[in-house]
Amino acid sequence: MKYVALILTMVAALGLSSSVFAQGEATVLFLLINPGARQGGMGEAGVATANDATAIYWNPGGLAFQYQNPEQDHRGEVTFMHVNWLPQFNLNDLYYDFAATRYYIHDVGMVGLAVQYINYGENIQTDTQGRELGTFNSNEVAVTASYAVKASKNLGLGVNLKYIYSNLSPNIQVDQETREGRGTSFAVDLGFLYHPGFSKRLTLGMNIANIGPKMTFVDKAQADPLPTNLRIGFAYRLVDGEFNKLTLVYDANRLLVRRRGTSADNVFKAMFYSSWTQGNFFKRFTHSVGAEYWYTDLIALRAGYFYEAPESGDRHFFTFGGGLRISFFGVDFSYIAGSGNDSPLSNTLRFSLLANF
Repeated sequence: MKYVALILTMVAALGLSSSVFAQGEATVLFLLINPGARQGGMGEAGVATANDATAIYWNPGGLAFQYQNPEQDHRGEVTFMHVNWLPQFNLNDLYYDFAATRYYIHDVGMVGLAVQYINYGENIQTDTQGRELGTFNSNEVAVTASYAVKASKNLGLGVNLKYIYSNLSPNIQVDQETREGRGTSFAVDLGFLYHPGFSKRLTLGMNIANIGPKMTFVDKAQADPLPTNLRIGFAYRLVDGEFNKLTLVYDANRLLVRRRGTSADNVFKAMFYSSWTQGNFFKRFTHSVGAEYWYTDLIALRAGYFYEAPESGDRHFFTFGGGLRISFFGVDFSYIAGSGNDSPLSNTLRFSLLANF
């Protein structure tokens, strides 16, 4: 049916935000769209620089260090990003939104809430003969509750609980069988942020996201796995002066999913074994490197590079960005320089806003 092909084309395009293998191996790939124009300007790296509300996505362990000095740190923060998806097609109703907030509760820890939403726009529903039956809207959403606490002076631990709803199509009749393009699932994210005692300028981060059961659309035998993803990386403060700060960052990502034909391994088997034995071990990773320069904590400049092996999708592009902080308010922007095949957001400016309270 025509609209099914259209939806699948748009959903497959989301795979460009992760490993190309995700296109055929997992569902709800919008969970891998990286929010935050700040990280977008550093080559899509952010697991070890998770020091704002977007840490709910990048690394919930980073939330644990965001309220340490009551005289300087803000108890709460809110951030928002809206971006047109696949802008080269000029589809105004195809867009992605991310909103997050975090708040420190005394003697409890840091709590957070985030919403990811992607709208695929209006589509035409047809029957098996191609006759139009009407229109419908397709979208997907995830709501995430987050909690983080410091396990020690140098180690922050965070956990997310996520509800996922996929609304790709209404009920349809195919050969006397009713099929529904809707599904729900839940997932858990685990994040760790560590400041080694031997180096005050170094930060290490790790996040395992989207650990959860498969999502069923038609029948359980053909259920699709969630895009479980491992992200590890570091940040190093190369310059740490009163007026000038320069940080180098690096992230590596790997999808922990294994599909065989129409069936897929369960999440724990894929996480700990089968996904690691599939294909070339190192070429299944994507790599992000970047740098962030701050002048007097007021103005930021950023640049980065994203690389993926030719066998795994062959995406590579440069990113640039900047930011401004005035009192309790901040704005960030980023730009991806590349061809249309390198990223769904090639040659597009992204903006995100944040406010402290």
